[in-house]
Amino acid sequence: MNLFGILAAITMLAVLTVLLAGVVVMARGGEFNRRWGNVLMRWRVLLQLVAIVLIVLAFLFSGR
Repeated sequence: MNLFGILAAITMLAVLTVLLAGVVVMARGGEFNRRWGNVLMRWRVLLQLVAIVLIVLAFLFSGR
């Protein structure tokens, strides 16, 4: 596994963490959800983009 693969794996764990945090915030509801719900989902989308780019780079540089 090359550097991009390791970074992609770390980023995917970050996506999972933010996704779970967003689900908890949404379940909690109320003012807390209004304040943090959209922020967490924006972070999730950004991290997913980064993960996809890193996965593509990992495949490109894997030499296979």
